[in-house]
Amino acid sequence: MTKLPMKTPLVEMDGDEMTRIIWSAIKEELILPFVDLKTEYYDLGLKHRDETEDGVTVEAANAIRRLGVGVKCATITPNAQRVLEYGLKKMWKSPNATIRAILDGTVFRAPVLVNCVRPVVKNWKKPITIARHAYGDVYKAVELRAKGPGKKIETLVFEGADGIREEQEVFAFSGPGILLGQHNRDDSIESFARACFGYALSVRQDLWFSAKDTISKVYDHMFKDIFARVFE
Repeated sequence: MTKLPMKTPLVEMDGDEMTRIIWSAIKEELILPFVDLKTEYYDLGLKHRDETEDGVTVEAANAIRRLGVGVKCATITPNAQRVLEYGLKKMWKSPNATIRAILDGTVFRAPVLVNCVRPVVKNWKKPITIARHAYGDVYKAVELRAKGPGKKIETLVFEGADGIREEQEVFAFSGPGILLGQHNRDDSIESFARACFGYALSVRQDLWFSAKDTISKVYDHMFKDIFARVFE
């Protein structure tokens, strides 16, 4: 059998635990017999990410920018237990978030339709795809544990390049609590909107937008405004 040729290699990002075994089996049984596979390999296993100070994740993302396409296996984003289990230097950030931030990527969760598997909701005849903005927000959030009453952590401050200073009180802690600071960028939200509209048009699906703009009158409302502008 003549194998299909590959002109440009793809970025191959190995993962953790069982995904390494599954990906190896997929290559051996479903790809290599039929395709002259060319890849640029990066090991995103948790131990190797720790050894490289997570530099391998950045290298893989930049390789995707250079080559145009990559395949990534599932990886572990460590919590405190994983740090002890693997003897890690720190709780490294999500590699998916790092890669998406570098690529300005959007996540689309699309179903795999199989004729013999019937949907639970019988009147759903067409697939539903979930799009999620993958920059900023909780992935790039700054977190703080307030161990008791305090004043230094109760105000959100922005100092513009023009010297204008804006302040907004967040919460006056009278006891222990937690604090989370999130951000996003207009240009990233616009890129997300264009990706959503482009995807919907390419697969001929309706696009529905959802935000909690009635409660989040600045943060979520900006998403709504930018989507409306791009739509127009």
